[in-house]
Amino acid sequence: MKDEPRKICRTPTKGRDGVTNIPVWKYEAVRTAILDAIKSAGADGIAFKDLPDAVRSRLSTDKLANLGSVGWHTTSVKLEMEVAGELKRLDAKGPQRLVLTAHEVNASPSAQIGAIAGSKSAD
Repeated sequence: MKDEPRKICRTPTKGRDGVTNIPVWKYEAVRTAILDAIKSAGADGIAFKDLPDAVRSRLSTDKLANLGSVGWHTTSVKLEMEVAGELKRLDAKGPQRLVLTAHEVNASPSAQIGAIAGSKSAD
């Protein structure tokens, strides 16, 4: 729906200034799933290649049916979360691994879910 509220998703890549706009409910659903997946993974974080499947397993059938590409939305939301300082890539050789920042590790679940002011959730 074109009239629904949208969230800007930026990229942390230097020299790339493009943004993606996705519906707020999609952003919130994927963001909540990403936070849960990374917390569940522990101190070593989660491999980026495993993140779309982890997100998919945390979304309801209804949300999955209306989301579109889980991989594309997971990547878009993950990049915005990096820019916002909610998660970071580990500085290690090999496949990209993601961990929560100290701020997100210490944030309460209700603060994380309500991080986007004035947004509505669609179930």
